[in-house]
Amino acid sequence: MELFLIAEIGINHNGDLGLAKQLITSASNAGFDAVKFQKRNINVVYSKDFLDSPRESPWGNTQRDQKEGLEFSFKEYEEIDKFCRNKNILWSASTWDIDSQGFIQKFNCTFNKVASPMLGHIPLLKLIASEQKKTFISTGMATLNEIDIAVEIFRNADCPFELMHCNSTYPMKDEDANLLCIPMLRDRYACQVGYSGHETSLIKVCTAAVALGASSLERHITLDRAMYGSDQAASIETNALLSFVQTVRAIPAILGNGKKVISEAESKTRDKLRINVSE
Repeated sequence: MELFLIAEIGINHNGDLGLAKQLITSASNAGFDAVKFQKRNINVVYSKDFLDSPRESPWGNTQRDQKEGLEFSFKEYEEIDKFCRNKNILWSASTWDIDSQGFIQKFNCTFNKVASPMLGHIPLLKLIASEQKKTFISTGMATLNEIDIAVEIFRNADCPFELMHCNSTYPMKDEDANLLCIPMLRDRYACQVGYSGHETSLIKVCTAAVALGASSLERHITLDRAMYGSDQAASIETNALLSFVQTVRAIPAILGNGKKVISEAESKTRDKLRINVSE
């Protein structure tokens, strides 16, 4: 099965539809299969006291100003949906509440994504599983028991899913990747396992993940790591996306099938160089 690549735009668009379109275009041109956003009903996800608390941002001086500034409206998502179709790239959004999942359902995206913080939101997991669409489930911050519960929900609903190993630090240190969890999760749950990364390094962690059998990769993307936003520093800049895609897609062919055979090309070298000396 070919590696599935998701470019996580998340909230790196900073509430700017034009910037979102630039990121979509860059992901499509580089050869990603999909882009992904994040959707929240901030009045459900956050308390009034939190939203009224101070926070300086380009949109104002409260948490509410900042959170509202990062959310796209239905009309803007209609434009995103149309734009992605024109660019021949899939899209979806990880949702943080029941209302937002209902919002995204209206666009009939081909896949769902469960963000790591949502593994404890059982009603949301059951709603997503009820759609029976392919779902990528990130496992950052989760215990094996919590993953057990999520897997059971999706299997009971007969919903196809893929786990994604993840370490939810922003940015993540390479030495914290713990990529051997990829084969562990694959063996434990008898399912495909991908990798969702938040590291600052461009390629080495993802290369190792694919070498360990990751069936999908998700990486945040940005126009500039120095832009405003908590996820920018853990993202790949758009000018490096093509190199990233070409490298990770080449790894399965480089790994081969593990069978020790003499290729046709090597046979020609053998005919010239092989020395056989019998006793």
